[in-house]
Amino acid sequence: MTTKKGAKSDSAKSEVRISVSDQAREITIEVSLDRDEVLALLKKSIASNEPLVLSDVRGRNYLIPSAKISSVEIGESAERRVGFAGL
Repeated sequence: MTTKKGAKSDSAKSEVRISVSDQAREITIEVSLDRDEVLALLKKSIASNEPLVLSDVRGRNYLIPSAKISSVEIGESAERRVGFAGL
């Protein structure tokens, strides 16, 4: 059994944080798209007044009404570290 810790995957991953109006919590989705692809989907959704449809890395689908989107933060997904390591 071999595991490659610290090896980067070939696919791009982004973390998308969406604020929805009339909701106290944000929606955080880790997608397998890069920033430009997410931004293009967001612009298309807002321009056509259709829901934003995103699929996360686990295969779950999210539909967010474009009229309810307050703000969107798109960033690179960071590797999660496990264990005790020196900073």
